[in-house]
Amino acid sequence: MPPITLPEAGSQQFPRSISESIFDDVARESVVQKLARRVNLPENGTMIPITTEKPVAGWVAEGARKPTTNAGSNFVFMDRKKLACIVVFSMEYVRSDPTKLYANIRPQIKEAFATAFDLAAIHGLSHDGTAGPFPSFLTQTTKSVELGTTSRDSGGTYGDIVAGLSLLVNDDKRLTGFAVDPKAEPVLLSSVDLNGRPIWVDAPADETVGNRLIGRPAGISEGVAGPSGAAANLRIIGGDWSKVAYGIGSDITFTVSNETAVTIDGTLTSLWENNLVALRAEAEYGLVVADPESFVEYVDTPAAA
Repeated sequence: MPPITLPEAGSQQFPRSISESIFDDVARESVVQKLARRVNLPENGTMIPITTEKPVAGWVAEGARKPTTNAGSNFVFMDRKKLACIVVFSMEYVRSDPTKLYANIRPQIKEAFATAFDLAAIHGLSHDGTAGPFPSFLTQTTKSVELGTTSRDSGGTYGDIVAGLSLLVNDDKRLTGFAVDPKAEPVLLSSVDLNGRPIWVDAPADETVGNRLIGRPAGISEGVAGPSGAAANLRIIGGDWSKVAYGIGSDITFTVSNETAVTIDGTLTSLWENNLVALRAEAEYGLVVADPESFVEYVDTPAAA
């Protein structure tokens, strides 16, 4: 058997076909990226226009003066924030099947990146509960509905969801979609509206967001609930996703090493001494939430003390 050559150490880029497919996977996994709008994110960041006043049209007689209105807007700056992870392989695995290195790491990268992005976009947090990179995030909203407070005769879970819709429309906001924690899915699947129709409906498989909740797109992500001890009782967040924009700043780059040391389970571990290979993946994202009050939280009933 010919000798196996490890991937060259140092900072490199994934082949473009692999890099683009990983970003596609992240977009499929990240519920925020499914629902929000994507914008171009150049090296030095970009200004995102936010509409503050809409034009108003008026009826006029033939030859009469036409009404003039303002189309007010503000600008919010979106800059690049780095997201990274390290995946460790055994040397034996690399030697036995080096051609599948990318194939094996791809699902790990997409899951880690998608969950981390959603956690930061929804809660403003990192995986360890510390502050995330984005100055604005969805749970900055003051609107909240406690699930289970509407009686069964008044609609049960359906009534709870509509209560959140009422909070938004009464504040002149819209509800265009939902991000759902996996723990909420069984409850939604067993819930109906006042006419006995399911409020959670699976959509065709070719759609990017595979479900509907009261007719709106609904995606599922483990980033919705937040880390343990943070806002772990959040089950659903819904609102106007046109108020959220994200950008992808760069292709994924990586560094491969089998000679340095990495922290594994809190312990600095020598890769060389333990026949391990580490691959560090990095990418850059940006996020702007123009109006957190355009969202409403749906939370579980707090546990009794």
